[in-house]
Amino acid sequence: MKISSVVVLSMFLVSIASMGLIQNADAAGAIEGEFKLGEVLDESVGWFIVVGLGMVFAGIISAEIKIEEKYLGNIQSSEGFNTAGRIIKTGLTAAAIVSAWTWAATLLQSSTVAYLYGVSGPFWYAAGATIQVLLFGILAIELKRKAPNAHTFLEIIRARFGAGTHKIFLGFALTCNMIVTGMLLLGGAAVVNGLTGMDISLAAFLIPVGVMIYTLVGGLKATFVADYMHTVIIFIVILTFVAMVFFISPITGGIEGMYNKLVEAAALNPVLEPTFVEGEPGNAMGAYLTMASAGGLIFGVINIVGNFGTVFVDQAYWQRAIAAQPSSTVKGFLLGGMCWFAIPFTLATTMGLTAVALDVELTPEQVQLGLTVPAAASVLMGEIGAIMVLVMLFMAVTSAGSAELIAVSSLLTYDIYRTYKNPNATGKQLLKVSRAVIVAFGLGMGALAVVLLGMGLSLGFVYLAMGILIGSAVIPIALTIIWNKTTRAGAVAGALIGVVLSLTTWTSVAASEADGVIDIASLGGAFPMLYGNVVAILSSGLICVVVSLAQRKTFDWKDLDKHMSLVTDDMEQHEITATEAAKREQDEEQLKKAFKFSVRGGGLLTLICVVFWPMPLYFSGYVFDFGFYGLWVGIAIAWVSCAAAIIIFMPIVEARKGIAQVASGKKATG
Repeated sequence: MKISSVVVLSMFLVSIASMGLIQNADAAGAIEGEFKLGEVLDESVGWFIVVGLGMVFAGIISAEIKIEEKYLGNIQSSEGFNTAGRIIKTGLTAAAIVSAWTWAATLLQSSTVAYLYGVSGPFWYAAGATIQVLLFGILAIELKRKAPNAHTFLEIIRARFGAGTHKIFLGFALTCNMIVTGMLLLGGAAVVNGLTGMDISLAAFLIPVGVMIYTLVGGLKATFVADYMHTVIIFIVILTFVAMVFFISPITGGIEGMYNKLVEAAALNPVLEPTFVEGEPGNAMGAYLTMASAGGLIFGVINIVGNFGTVFVDQAYWQRAIAAQPSSTVKGFLLGGMCWFAIPFTLATTMGLTAVALDVELTPEQVQLGLTVPAAASVLMGEIGAIMVLVMLFMAVTSAGSAELIAVSSLLTYDIYRTYKNPNATGKQLLKVSRAVIVAFGLGMGALAVVLLGMGLSLGFVYLAMGILIGSAVIPIALTIIWNKTTRAGAVAGALIGVVLSLTTWTSVAASEADGVIDIASLGGAFPMLYGNVVAILSSGLICVVVSLAQRKTFDWKDLDKHMSLVTDDMEQHEITATEAAKREQDEEQLKKAFKFSVRGGGLLTLICVVFWPMPLYFSGYVFDFGFYGLWVGIAIAWVSCAAAIIIFMPIVEARKGIAQVASGKKATG
């Protein structure tokens, strides 16, 4: 983080200075509404972004890690490789949360639902995927209290329920990683192909290469560094789009021009589907400027359920909780969640609705591939807009991809190799296995995306289906961490029966709506996805609680950490200082206060996001007038500006001592 902070700050200033060039972009803008797939940029631009930019970041981040080793004494070991020394501060934790949660889908799917449903789409994407991070802070602090030596959340499951249950949830965890990785590369490769014509399979294979290099060098700490750098660039691009759409470009006409164009768009192409009541339009008065949207609400429910799975079942988030200082854990997750909200909310409110306002014509296939943002940017700003989207998307795919790489590496290293193959493995052996897994999974990521493409699956389909596949593991995992009455039978029955019920519901509803036909088209319908997702999370939770209560068993939390141990030979190195410092900080009273704060803070923010803010607007059927639309846009702009300032500057302030030490040229001693 230390030196790279200075590098990124310089990039930030250069980007701001270059914004003057954007003012001339209107001349290069395409004809309003015109977007031809694969013809916006030359194929060489795709190669430069995917290969060239990937190598540049791999070099910068690898160099930064080596500088830390030289000047700050950060010795690389298996513990440091997979936990970053457990000393990450609030600002970098927040940046890492924002980055890990900023997938290709965050940038693409959020704008897709804006294009389909209007202002409700960006809100429900942002709110429906923020609350999981806010509530995850509760589990994060409980992990710190009950299992400070844990490397993965699955170690806790094994300590409580044994090897059989551990293997079942390991299956869910790896499935989650496959889904997330597949979505990252599906979205990234589709946009590279859509804008440059570069072969989509080749793009899927090459995107992970640079990520693999710096993750190999620096492990989890390298992903934190990459998270920070990439997130800064994403915020810069979003702020540039905001400035263009609402303040600079005559094509959109500013806030007033956007409002008028969106009203006209609703008159020409009202939002009619999906609807809860036959004969009624999907949105109030068919308008894009209303929260009273059946499609938006359906997507919101699916989004909430699915994203509980991809947070609570994804080792990447548990790893960030493990890496954070105890005093920074809750604050980092709450701050990260609220800063992340600004990305899909503002980007989709800006670019997704720009595609509607400018009448950008996209085929249903292009919409499902997530091409709304690149199409809108190309029409609005020509080649410059397309390049900015490519860079932003590459940042999201590679940083989140790095998080998935190190997550899979930790699972296979600690939950398979150390648990079942070599319980007495040394730090050097574990480090060797971790790096081998990163190479294997890094090469396999592209193959996974190609398989999904061959099956005809799009980003939109996979995103909506993920809760059906892994949602049943959410409540059993959460209860294993926080409830001492959860039993092995309850957790296993909830997860396995829940996924069977969700798959049965999904296929049954799809068949009933398509005269018995079950295919990609029928399975991708709004109501089959909705019912499948809801059944997954509710049935599993009910089964887990009922079975556990019936068995009347109570687990003693004091026994938990006895089953987990640090790697002894690693602790003999420099890292023991950091570990002991972190342990001393884990004062029980402080952690109890943090737990109460996480429950109150996360709970209140969740209620605001999914009840107090959207529901009055939904049930009132209110269609925004110009004044309310201006207020809505103003909130989005203010939110993203504050979030950008926090993520850019807070980690630099926290790392000022390390930056000063590197600048002084004094090497670490001891």
